Amino acid sequence: MPGTGEIRAQRAARRREDAIQGHDTPLTLAERCRMGWRVAMLVLSLLLLVPLHYLFRFARLPSPWPRYFLSIAARICGARINRIGTHLKRDVFYISNHLSWIDILALGGASGTAFIAKAEIRSSPIVGWLAGLNRTVYVKRENRLGVAEQINELRDALAETWAITVFPEGTTTDGKSLLPFKTPMLRVLEPPPPGVMVQPVMLHYGAAADDICWIGQERGLNNARRVLGRKGSFRLDVHFLEPFHPRDFPGRKVIAAESRRRIEEALVAVLGQPLRPFRFAEDPIGYRPRPGATE
Repeated sequence: MPGTGEIRAQRAARRREDAIQGHDTPLTLAERCRMGWRVAMLVLSLLLLVPLHYLFRFARLPSPWPRYFLSIAARICGARINRIGTHLKRDVFYISNHLSWIDILALGGASGTAFIAKAEIRSSPIVGWLAGLNRTVYVKRENRLGVAEQINELRDALAETWAITVFPEGTTTDGKSLLPFKTPMLRVLEPPPPGVMVQPVMLHYGAAADDICWIGQERGLNNARRVLGRKGSFRLDVHFLEPFHPRDFPGRKVIAAESRRRIEEALVAVLGQPLRPFRFAEDPIGYRPRPGATE
């Protein structure tokens, strides 16, 4: 007879697999209560910090409040951020692996970075507004004719000494895999703006990765509900790896390859084993229909 702990582990594994297959995973009463409490804390944080942000904007002062909100939001969601290494604070282009929407809270809170996001997010009623508070740079991945204009926007952002983060895998993975890096947005580094460095970042959720990662056919809302309803906290290691000058690795493909090599090396070191092939298709992140739904 399996013990209680083993039965719970089996149930959790089945539930994760259901989520990966795109099925909604109902929350228990306790999970609903935890989710409700966390949502309430997130709303309260917004109510307290957004007026301060606009006050600073009105006074034409640099506003630290979006960064504070992201840091607080990550903690409310259960993440305990452990920064490893020294991050550059300005004139930096972060290149990171990608596992969850929590990555944005963690990296934004830890470094104050802005992000490159899909243009569709801008029109999202709440998420788009929040992204705008953090100086998000929007791109249309399908608009190949407008790439030059988007690169110019990135150059303008870097010229203002921002820190900017890109997730070049183009989707989220399971923490034990690393997809090929896509390079179109790295054209901003051809040639590199004066003084700008590239710093690879490796995110590692440890044992919590199976619960946190947003992979397969799981819908974003279902993943958010699962994470917000999760019991307890989890450790998220943010490894700021050694930065390098993009002039030493000329060309976006070479920069991507060097960044990926460093991230893979760091990930293999913490896992203690080689990376495994990612079991899911490389679909871009987006809102997916329910299984069986008609177009």
